[in-house]
Amino acid sequence: MKKWSFIVLLYGCLSSCVLADTEARKTIDFNFDWQFHLGEVEGAFIPDNAEGVEWERVRLPHDWSVDLPYSQEKSASSTGFKAGGIGWYRKPFSLSQSDMNKAMWFEFDGIYNNAEIWINGHFAGRRPSGYSSFAIDLSAHALAGKNMVTVKVNRTAYNDARWYTGSGIYRDVRLVKANQNHIEHWGVQVLTPKVSADKASVSVRAELALTDLALSGINEAKESNSSNLYLDVQILDPDGKQVAASKTKLKQGQATVINSELQLQRPQLWTLEQPNLYTAKVALRSKLGVVDSTETQFGVRSLAFDPDQGFLLNGKSTEFKGVNLHHDAGAVGAAVPKEIWRYRLEKLQSVGVNALRLAHNPHSTDLLDLADEMGFLVIAEMFDDWLRPKDKSVVFLSDNAGKGDAVKSYTEHFPQWAERDLSDLIRRDFNHPSVIMWSIGNEIEWTYPYYNASQQWDGDKKDYHGKNPPVYDPIRVRKEFDNNKGQEVDHLARTAKYLANIVKKLDVSRPVTAGMVTPSVNFVSGYADALDVAGFNYRSQEYDAAHEMYPDKPIYGSENWGTWPEWKAAKDRAFVPGIFIWTGFAYKGEAGPWPRKGLEISLFDYAGNKTPRGHQFEGFWVDEPKVYLATIEAAESEYQFNEQEGWVFTERAHPIEKMQWLRAWEWYDVDDSWNYQPQQDVIVHVYSNTEQSELLLNGVSLGKQSISDDNNRILFWQLPFTAGELKVVGYNDGQPVAEYALHTHQTIASIELTSTKTQMQADQYDVAHVHVRLVDKNGNTVLNHDDSVRFSVSGPGTLLAVDNGWENSVQDERADNILPHQGRALAIIQSTDLAGDITLRVDTQGAEPVFITLNSSK
Repeated sequence: MKKWSFIVLLYGCLSSCVLADTEARKTIDFNFDWQFHLGEVEGAFIPDNAEGVEWERVRLPHDWSVDLPYSQEKSASSTGFKAGGIGWYRKPFSLSQSDMNKAMWFEFDGIYNNAEIWINGHFAGRRPSGYSSFAIDLSAHALAGKNMVTVKVNRTAYNDARWYTGSGIYRDVRLVKANQNHIEHWGVQVLTPKVSADKASVSVRAELALTDLALSGINEAKESNSSNLYLDVQILDPDGKQVAASKTKLKQGQATVINSELQLQRPQLWTLEQPNLYTAKVALRSKLGVVDSTETQFGVRSLAFDPDQGFLLNGKSTEFKGVNLHHDAGAVGAAVPKEIWRYRLEKLQSVGVNALRLAHNPHSTDLLDLADEMGFLVIAEMFDDWLRPKDKSVVFLSDNAGKGDAVKSYTEHFPQWAERDLSDLIRRDFNHPSVIMWSIGNEIEWTYPYYNASQQWDGDKKDYHGKNPPVYDPIRVRKEFDNNKGQEVDHLARTAKYLANIVKKLDVSRPVTAGMVTPSVNFVSGYADALDVAGFNYRSQEYDAAHEMYPDKPIYGSENWGTWPEWKAAKDRAFVPGIFIWTGFAYKGEAGPWPRKGLEISLFDYAGNKTPRGHQFEGFWVDEPKVYLATIEAAESEYQFNEQEGWVFTERAHPIEKMQWLRAWEWYDVDDSWNYQPQQDVIVHVYSNTEQSELLLNGVSLGKQSISDDNNRILFWQLPFTAGELKVVGYNDGQPVAEYALHTHQTIASIELTSTKTQMQADQYDVAHVHVRLVDKNGNTVLNHDDSVRFSVSGPGTLLAVDNGWENSVQDERADNILPHQGRALAIIQSTDLAGDITLRVDTQGAEPVFITLNSSK
């Protein structure tokens, strides 16, 4: 039986390797003092041509779309009703005469999209992909003295994706100055062929850029003054103690790729519970000192995929309690500070999430660095389209496809750029211990209709996600596939193999995967042959049939509804290591009809408030006892009780019939509310992981129920409304172990503020999330307050964004006010480079203003 096994030493943060205080290499934060103009400027890449243009001063990362109002003009449902356009960026900078002897390049972590870069009016490079990180050499066009870098971003195709993309230079930029002899950009990779509790053998691969004279015996420059170059590798343990080192002398005529072999004794393994990170220092040296060096953290761990046992981390069976994430972060759009990612990952970790599928494009290195540090498993994904574009909706989700130039997307660049973009993803993220698989695509089959047509369902063929699996007999499926395909060449399977080969040329330590929606067909077409591990999107009903027919292929749930049956299907099968819910956080885009900015079908809403679904999955994924309750007017409930059948589910009708299919992703219309009309019939949902749950109204028991797998693992009560306290108590072994209560609220009396931190770094990057809760005189959340919450900031801080968490809110998130949703709002505060106290004032009608002070220090 085939078993995929990998033992690797990986290390992250390579993109931020810095020895800024040495002459060998300087990495300069290039995010500040940029000039920006929204709109076309003829010849703006020539510095003198653009002097009459009105330029706005901005700092990076910068997403101009998030600053624009929500609108139906030149925008689309798919991309969150935000416009695109053309944007120009430029920044003057100075270089010294000594810099003219350096190798210099810009590192762009992400520009959306169709970026073109000029240095002093000279074209220096382009990148169509809006998600790829890349470097631009500036040495050939650099001048001693004043210089200008100019970037054009062309996102006139505003309906070019199925989610919110953002627009502009939305990730970090750095200027790197190194000696002519240096370590290449993303030029260090580390593997370990053997890892055990006793030792790890470590192989460090370094790619060097060496001049023709570097090894000739002729003094090249001040950087070396000798042909005697060495490559030093040092490894520091998590406490900063050196635990291994090697030194390799470069010889004349030697290749520019150097492999160094080291041993670690009793390594501290990288695990989800203890994500230990070592530090690696790689230095190119001459007799006179350091020529170039990088420094990074890494983790030691092994991984394996077994078709019967699932996923093994360091030899231990490990479940994926996973979520999908898009690259935006609500109110800040695509320009996401690292501390916002930290906040979001902490939220996800609090409900038991341990794995992330980064949908459906390369994400920021900040997020990956945090995944390394905090202990998450990551699927790094590259493509949502290959050669054929998917439909992008204008108003109705996946219904009325946009047309013309507005929907031009990456597919037109795929033939030329796919290899480069995929290779750069792997080179950039190779050393992150969190990354366990490379995904080459998501649901690509939708663009090949004969794939979907070839699924032979045993059940109702009209039931798109039928409970009965399709036929897995390869002979029958192959016949159907050939009939539907006709004479057409199946480019999908060919392209999958092409992309998988690109991955294997660069990394044999991790498996190739993809999110598939027609696995029964993919197994016979050759598509699945390109994959080491098969991802099933919304196909949990096919796990058993696929495993029986193809027992050597590891499988998992790569994209799943956030429901109990989806988790149970993996939990009950050792060969399915887990699932990835769609999604962890609400995201912009896929919005549906106006006014709406996106989809809240997640564990947390845009502002980070836990949703009812989030409460339920916390009970599934966290060991501590958990109970939660939510309510709905009985007349509006999809669950109704009758004496013959008990609780019966009838799916609610969507206001737009063509969007009825979306109900499979949506949650029940329940609220954290105990405010209804007197004696109005109310249905109570209880989510619990305890053996029994008891419902009490004003201290009077309404009975106990035992947990079961019925009705999506929800317990129900129906009762007439009476004001007061509605409480659920969870019991294990007859003892109360958890409780949760709702209270009837009155009118607003005060404002409650809670901050994620009170101490901030005065570094212009740090952020604090200040949550606002409107409460009555008894401290109960007032859910129906209809006046805006207003914010003002004084001191060395700025109001970065505001939010209320609601998917139907199309208010300006860069404003200083927002309507609360269910009694809550959020203000995100960002530090400046000045130390001092930052004071946030919050007010709304019916309550006295309140203040919170955050201290910012160097």
